Amino acid sequence: MDFGQLTLEQLQNGYRFVPEQDAYLCNACGAAFQNGQCYPLGERFFDAPHAAAEHVRTAHGGSLTMLMDADSKYSPLTPNQAQLLSLFAQGMTDAQVAKRMGITASTVRHQRFTFREKAKQARLYLALYELALERVSAGENTLIPVPDTTPLVDDRFMITEKERAQIMKSVFESETPLRLRTFPPKAKKQIVILTRLAQVFEAGREYSEKQMNEILKPIYADYAILRRGLVDYGYMGRTSDGTRYWLL
Repeated sequence: MDFGQLTLEQLQNGYRFVPEQDAYLCNACGAAFQNGQCYPLGERFFDAPHAAAEHVRTAHGGSLTMLMDADSKYSPLTPNQAQLLSLFAQGMTDAQVAKRMGITASTVRHQRFTFREKAKQARLYLALYELALERVSAGENTLIPVPDTTPLVDDRFMITEKERAQIMKSVFESETPLRLRTFPPKAKKQIVILTRLAQVFEAGREYSEKQMNEILKPIYADYAILRRGLVDYGYMGRTSDGTRYWLL
C-alpha cells in the first residue's frame, strides 16, 4: 500500500474506505469489509468499519504497530526511536522507559520533547504543502504517485501527468482491452506501464504464478518481463519461491 496516498486519519485508523468498492480496506494487507455486511470476529459481530478496526487490532497489533512494522522508505524512525514510541504508547513513565532501555530518565525526557517538536514541524509542513500544491490543481504538471514500496526513488519517478499521457499513447495499442505494443528499455516508460498494470490486480488477493501469467499474457507476449517488473519496482510482493504474488 502506498501510505503517501492516505490521509492522516486513514493512517491512524489503519484502514480506509474505498468508494469504488463500497468497502473498508486494511492498509496493511488489503482485507476488505463490505459496507452493509456484518462480520463475526471472535464471539462478537461487527459492521464493516468496526470489523476493519477490529481486524487491524487483532491481525496487525493495532495501527501503531502496523505503521512501525511497515517497510516504508518514508519511515523516519530508527529502531531505538520506534521502541521508545512503543513504550510511550503503553503509558510508561520516563523512569520506567529508562529502566527498560538501560538509559537515563533525562535522555528519555529529551527524546519525548524531540518527538513533540518534530510532530509540530511535520504538521506545519504538511499544511503548507497541501495549501500550496495538493489543493491547487497543477494539471499537466502534476507528478504521478510513487509506490510506497518502491525500493529506490530517484529521477526515474519524476513523471508528470502530461508525460504519462504521452507515454501511454505511445506504448499501448489499446486500453480496452488492455494491449501493450512494446515494453521499452527506458525506466520512465516502464514505470508508467507498470503503474497501469498494477491497476489490473485486486488489493487483498493472492495470485499464483499461473494466474499472473494468464492475466498478463493477453496484455503482452513477453508476460514474464511484466511480472518481474511489477515485483522489482515494488508494485507487487512475491514469496521467495515465486509461487504467490500480491498487490502492495
